[in-house]
Amino acid sequence: MAKSSKFRLAALPADASPASVEMQPVLQQLIQEAGATANWHSAVTELPVYQAARAADAAYRGRLALAAVVALRANEGRIRTTCLRLLEGLSRMTLELSEAEFIELLQSYGLVFDAPATGGSAAPNLSIVRDALVFPVGLTLGQLEKAAKKRGLGAPLVTYLHQFLAATEREATGYRASDIVKLHHRLQAILGLGDADSRPVVTFPASEPFGQALNAFAASLPDADVATLPWLRLLQLWTKASGGQPTAKFRKELDAAAEAVGPAAVRQQSAQWLALLATMPVVETSQTIDYGHGNTRTYISYLYLQEANVAVAKGLVWTVAPLADDEVRHHLAELAVKCYRKIPGQGPVTVALGNACLLALSQNGLPGVSALARVRPKIKQTNTQELIAGYITSASQALGVSPAEIEDMAMPDFGLTNGQLTETLGDYTATLTLADGKADVQWVKADKPLKTAPTALKATHADELKELKNAQAQAQQTYTAQRDRLDRTFVDERRIAWSWFEQNYFNHGLMSLLARPLIWRLHQPNGSFEDALWVGDAWRNVRGQPVLAPTADTQLQLWHPVLATPAEVLAWRELLERHQLRQPLKQAFREVYLLTPPEEHTRTYSNRMAAHVLKQHQFNSLAKLRGWKYSLLGAYDKGYESDKATLALPTQQLRAEFWVSEVNADDAWNDTGIYLYISTDQVRFLRGEEVVPLTEIPALTFSEVTRDVDLFVGVASVGNDPLWRDNGGLVQYRDYWQHYSFGELGEVAKNRKLALERLVPRLKIGKVSELTDRFLVVRGKLRTYKIHLGSGNILMEPNDQYLCIVPDRSAKNTGTADVFLPFEGDAVLSIILSKALLLMDDNKITDDTIVRQIK
Repeated sequence: MAKSSKFRLAALPADASPASVEMQPVLQQLIQEAGATANWHSAVTELPVYQAARAADAAYRGRLALAAVVALRANEGRIRTTCLRLLEGLSRMTLELSEAEFIELLQSYGLVFDAPATGGSAAPNLSIVRDALVFPVGLTLGQLEKAAKKRGLGAPLVTYLHQFLAATEREATGYRASDIVKLHHRLQAILGLGDADSRPVVTFPASEPFGQALNAFAASLPDADVATLPWLRLLQLWTKASGGQPTAKFRKELDAAAEAVGPAAVRQQSAQWLALLATMPVVETSQTIDYGHGNTRTYISYLYLQEANVAVAKGLVWTVAPLADDEVRHHLAELAVKCYRKIPGQGPVTVALGNACLLALSQNGLPGVSALARVRPKIKQTNTQELIAGYITSASQALGVSPAEIEDMAMPDFGLTNGQLTETLGDYTATLTLADGKADVQWVKADKPLKTAPTALKATHADELKELKNAQAQAQQTYTAQRDRLDRTFVDERRIAWSWFEQNYFNHGLMSLLARPLIWRLHQPNGSFEDALWVGDAWRNVRGQPVLAPTADTQLQLWHPVLATPAEVLAWRELLERHQLRQPLKQAFREVYLLTPPEEHTRTYSNRMAAHVLKQHQFNSLAKLRGWKYSLLGAYDKGYESDKATLALPTQQLRAEFWVSEVNADDAWNDTGIYLYISTDQVRFLRGEEVVPLTEIPALTFSEVTRDVDLFVGVASVGNDPLWRDNGGLVQYRDYWQHYSFGELGEVAKNRKLALERLVPRLKIGKVSELTDRFLVVRGKLRTYKIHLGSGNILMEPNDQYLCIVPDRSAKNTGTADVFLPFEGDAVLSIILSKALLLMDDNKITDDTIVRQIK
């Protein structure tokens, strides 16, 4: 006991209550028992005094709870903590307290109100409730609620609770607002203020636009109108939304409340709030603290939604899920993407609300699956992508189809025919055109083209204009998402029955724009096949000759150049150029990666893409877009565990791994400890945990995995950044930057060179340029320029001086709009042509930064 004897309770005041006097020895014994343990915070429930209280009657526990509050207020440090843990534990048991004792207990928490429930002046302390939250206020109200059901409420207690209710309404903003709102609603329930003839009091934290909009809406509902009560009760219900998804009971309550308001009214108003949430800014604030002696520090924080309003927004999303139409689904998808965007040093904006949006979409049938497919490429978090994939898989299992098939089924066509949708609104005609992955709307009145949507229609056809705008945005997003999905399916070697393909691809208003320009391998039941492309009005082979149309027994598979001879590949490229057909993704011009002698020698791994320096965040984004799993490497504990990116290959029962390591140098990580750069290492394949020799990997699989890795290097390498060297970079990697920027060509650059060999002679730069082994050489009026075919960086002759020209990423027209490119998606090819067109007339350049370098 010697060790714990120094932990003694403070002496009781002379006017101490009988309960405090009676329980003082019991509490002192508890303190001594706790002092003899190693952990004061977790040992209280295991102490003999606590166990004795569990076995005692409710009246004893009530008196002990009253005494515990007096003791914790009179003491500090570990003694205070021990008494608080005791009070929390007792509050979870049944306590027997009189109404006066309930008031005494709550007042001992600091809940003392000087103002009456109605009239009078406000209490002097405006944070009474917030300060009292260190105590188990909610548990005590739960005890009081049970007691009130048994014996009712006396007048003094009713008066006190009304004062408490007014304080919670006054303080329902700012820090811990959600906890105060919960107390507010619990007090309403105890006082019986949720009856049919009373108006619920509903307030929301108003430090951001969503809370302000909700408060304005609630205030706009007339007091005398009984029809407004269902709305208020629905709003009140939203404040209780907790957990990852609604319980069955809460789901019934939401549905009933929405039905009372009217589904159409809920849907219309909810669409406005969802649109607000999707467009609300994340506000950055800063606070500078002076620690004295000239030592100051500025702290940056970000606010999107108050904690209490996150719960309300979840309730809104859960409510509208079964009522969603196209507009609501659009807003849910946009809001989900916003919620997973990362805030510097903080993480995603709000995962809880994002998850609620994904859940709502998953419960919305095929249109919801379509929205999930559009959302998935925009979200970079691996666990969230897996969540979306799980929702799509669950939906497919419910319908008895594969996940790929349900995504096919879910694709909306947006009313498109041959890539166009025409609608007449009053005297105006709008034509939505989806071409080359871009959706545009053109307006005409009496055959006269207009530059923008007519202002007059905003008053007369507001709903139709909104639907058209949503269709434009969703059509473009869906096209991009499906193009990327198709590009990732080469390695799946999926075969599609003609009847399915005809309905969901060939004759589909949107998917036909992707499927028809692609080459397909037509498999017949007897094992034979023919490669064909839809040209004009018929399926044609590589020689341009018509082939037999697919039948019910035909299965179609995306053609890949690794499946063909080099001569056939070249013939397909010539056919595309001859008919001016632009493929939505690289297929005929796709890079092929075959096993090399060094890889045959190493046997189980490839070093082809090793020893490169990549920007880690850019690599991470690219990897997620291509379906790889990766976690950022950081300079912190466990930051070294994510030393590889992995790609699941279920068709082949394989897993590909791309090994990386951090570049640890001065200034090589950001403020959150994440490394800015990584270096690349080997690529290998595993089946389970067993490494598979490269010679046993199917050629198509090996080619596609290696192409992905080459893409990561080709885009994320610091050698592609024209400003990296001038902005400092990492000194020890300057030689790497120089070598990569102007060194040997990779497979992507080699294919780019083949495309340029056909394109350049047809362009106006053809007379002043030539292709060498690594460069497009352009003769300007002032100097001669060598544009590297891999990085797009420029050297000037005669001394190979570096010329830095940074492309304008925001420019809509790169200067190559009139140049036919046989495939979409090669930004570097467009940049090379734009730079060549600029430099051939270098005497006309007006940009001072470029002119100074040239001269």
